[in-house]
Amino acid sequence: MSTQLTTVSPATTIAEAATLMASRHIGSAIVCQGEELVGIFTERDIVRALSQDFDAPGEPIEHWMTRNPTTVGPDTDVRKCLDIMMSRGFRHLPVTEGPTVVGIVSIRDLSRALSEGSSSPQG
Repeated sequence: MSTQLTTVSPATTIAEAATLMASRHIGSAIVCQGEELVGIFTERDIVRALSQDFDAPGEPIEHWMTRNPTTVGPDTDVRKCLDIMMSRGFRHLPVTEGPTVVGIVSIRDLSRALSEGSSSPQG
């Protein structure tokens, strides 16, 4: 699990989010309205937006993000996280404690944890 979160607001444009994600070499950004998790915006969303709308780079991500994303807790078993991701086609899952986003787990994190024999996404 990564605890270095990249958060953006729903009003962030696709171009701004894509630039931020590229500069940090990440595949997703957590979308928050104040402190509240409202969505997740991923590389797949960028591709979908650009393929469907010529003017997409200037649009807010709120039109393209996944709203109310599935989340897991920091103690959720690695295999359970992997099951969720595989069954729903996700590559990233926000990790929450109550209403607070404390991290994000990627399919790469889970693969690494499984190869190292860890049972929680925290490693």
